[in-house]
Amino acid sequence: MLPKHIDTWQMVRPGDLVRTKIPMPDIKPGESVVEINGCGVCHTDLSYFYMGVPTVQTPPLSLGHEISGVVVGGESSLMGREVIVPAVIPCGECELCRSGRSNRCLSQQMPGYSMGIYGGFSSHIVVPSKFLCVVENRGAIPLEHLSVVADAVTTPYQAGLRAGLKPGDRAIVIGAAGGVGSFMTQVAKGMGCAAVVGIDINEEKLQMMRGYGADHVINPKGLGHKEVKERFKAFCKEQGLPSAYGWKIFEVTGTKAGQELALSLLSFTGTLVIVGYGTEQTTYMLSRLMAFDAEIIGTWGCPPDKYPDVLNMCVDGRIALAPFVETRPMSEISHVFEQAHHGELNKRVILTPDF
Repeated sequence: MLPKHIDTWQMVRPGDLVRTKIPMPDIKPGESVVEINGCGVCHTDLSYFYMGVPTVQTPPLSLGHEISGVVVGGESSLMGREVIVPAVIPCGECELCRSGRSNRCLSQQMPGYSMGIYGGFSSHIVVPSKFLCVVENRGAIPLEHLSVVADAVTTPYQAGLRAGLKPGDRAIVIGAAGGVGSFMTQVAKGMGCAAVVGIDINEEKLQMMRGYGADHVINPKGLGHKEVKERFKAFCKEQGLPSAYGWKIFEVTGTKAGQELALSLLSFTGTLVIVGYGTEQTTYMLSRLMAFDAEIIGTWGCPPDKYPDVLNMCVDGRIALAPFVETRPMSEISHVFEQAHHGELNKRVILTPDF
């Protein structure tokens, strides 16, 4: 029998979290109740909580959109199944959905943002059944670790699709050691890139990425764009690779510095994909884009039908989760938020319910 209430941590206003109970909603046809095993802490959650970035659902609401768990109610065919809840849930019926761009459905719902008061930092969540990613095989990966697939791993995969990544391509990842960037680096290599250059200012984590997809790393701290490009060109020369054309660049930091560096590296027939979110403006002479015959592309989330492909990459080892995540009790949410806000975390934290 389902509980009458959902235990949850709610943001009652930006900067204020409280533990409370909210009513279990009536379960409609086509919906499932997921008992949550884990919910990842994303930079987007921090943007809502600390920076006052508005949510569609006015607080109070429960944040959290990287969710894995077990279906315990609703859709009978899914009862007892392990699932990943997509961070972006499309309507599945509009023109954008029908055209294959369901990740940008204008009627989409996001747990912890636009799906009523319900989010992943809770004991349960009620979601549309249609787009749940059923976990058929997770090998030795803990179910709670798979929560980050919902955003931190599938978002880079969608970025790779938007860039048209294929075996033999060459990629640059700016923010290669971050919470999403570490997976972008692995995804690029896992999709067949012959050369992946990782750029990040965290030296320890950057060096770690040499074992997880990065063929070469550059720490731009204290360097100008020209010096970074010289180091990049030296690597290309050493490896017999072209430095002036054909590179696909993924900007994951969302910072002005990262975006400006990405634009400086964009060259002939290159592609720049904007993955990270930031609020600062940058300037760029668009005529350079024309002269380079290059592209700048935005990317948002990932269509739910692509989740099984990403899950397979995690299970077969092309994407490693364990070295980049850690689990903590959900009761530590305030402390984890503070640590994440001040850049004190070395891994992406997954909160597990302990109500």
